Amino acid sequence: MNNDTSYFYKILIVIGFLLSFVSCTKESKEDTSALVKVALRDVGHHLLLSNQDTISVIKPVVALDSFEYQLSFEEQVTIQPDSLVTFIKNSFLKANLPQNYLVEVLQCKDRAVAYSYQMKHNIEKSIIPCGGRQLKTGCYHVNVRFTKKNDKKSNSDFCIWLLYGFFFGVFGVVVLFYFKLKPKVVPVDDVENYTAIGQYKFYPEQNKLIRDTLTVNLSKKECELLLLFTSQPNEIIKREELTKKVWEDHGVFVGRSLDTYISKLRIKLKEDTSIKLINIHGVGYKLEID
Repeated sequence: MNNDTSYFYKILIVIGFLLSFVSCTKESKEDTSALVKVALRDVGHHLLLSNQDTISVIKPVVALDSFEYQLSFEEQVTIQPDSLVTFIKNSFLKANLPQNYLVEVLQCKDRAVAYSYQMKHNIEKSIIPCGGRQLKTGCYHVNVRFTKKNDKKSNSDFCIWLLYGFFFGVFGVVVLFYFKLKPKVVPVDDVENYTAIGQYKFYPEQNKLIRDTLTVNLSKKECELLLLFTSQPNEIIKREELTKKVWEDHGVFVGRSLDTYISKLRIKLKEDTSIKLINIHGVGYKLEID
């Protein structure tokens, strides 16, 4: 593989890696943000229902930053801490959201914290105070901050596996092209042990033909036939001689076997038009090399 091709593949890998990472990260953040907003609206709905309120509007959930969101109401509400804990927990579980978060209930007028608690995936480590104390009716914001960024692993794991898959996929393609484009080298010990046939080098001991970087493999019978022809170039070899030397001592000869193998040799030698295997009707064959 030349330097230009190698450079091209390196650039391709880097670009693909960056695009995959950016796309995956962006989708992960957008999906999580949308789910949090839906879950918090569900929390707001249940809070209003607990207030016997089926009319008031829940304000749009606001993303204060990448990990904190705010739920607000159009009208004043009464908040029962136990109910709030249950509503948020259930909604987040349904949305498959992280279970590590801090909840603060802020008074609208001065943003003082009227109630707060911390939930952790390990429920025994959660801090949930004042469960039975009801907050009086008022204007509140419910802020939720996720305290463990990598708690939800599904999206990040998917991104990681996607990047691994992309990397190994491109690596496999590069390796495949490398071996396809890499010239096949003749072993040093065998470089001189060949017979020239036009533009081909015939290696009878290795059952192959080589033309520049092209290697053509031969079957045993094809190799034996070609060896006979190269021993008598531009001369007619009778059918009887060919069949006797190639088939008589090595197996059963079928009437059309010789013609079949001659056809195969023609196909394998077709890249060099100076080489011809000519059928001398009723007599035999001749290898002509211009």
